[in-house]
Amino acid sequence: MPRFHYFPGDGLSTAELSAACLDGHLMPVGEGYIPADVPETAWMRARSLAPLLGIDLAATLRTAAWVHGAIDTPPARLEVQRRVSRRGKVIPSRRVTYRDVRIPLVDLDLFGDVAVSTVARTIADLAREAPDDPALAALVAEYPVAVHAAVTWLNTHSHRPGIRAARALLREAA
Repeated sequence: MPRFHYFPGDGLSTAELSAACLDGHLMPVGEGYIPADVPETAWMRARSLAPLLGIDLAATLRTAAWVHGAIDTPPARLEVQRRVSRRGKVIPSRRVTYRDVRIPLVDLDLFGDVAVSTVARTIADLAREAPDDPALAALVAEYPVAVHAAVTWLNTHSHRPGIRAARALLREAA
């Protein structure tokens, strides 16, 4: 069975993986590398975050927007949120912004065992927290049907900060 993801230390060193990139065999994606002739789909992007996310964390906000294809490169700091009910020990990292609030399963897309916030939840969260972010505009343009689902999500979660402004922004976009 062909292998689609290669991670440093998982049989090959970073130097070997970098050399394979220079030779045109691999290309970097997320936290790992994929064969150069494999399309960079949402599934491939999500699975490239597996070593970082494991089964306890989910990609959210700009990281989720990257997985869903709204932006071309992952953010410098990956944004993640707890997906399990129990609190785990998270090691602080300069590469990760961690939110210790559980994101419910209904708001997640699963790519194998890797969780990513749904397009609608990502739109709702970005509208609340980063309304001027180009990732939000790209998601709204690429997934217009999800905007209505995002407004519905905002309507049912009115206790969160920034809901009114986000609702107005998304209604205008719809």
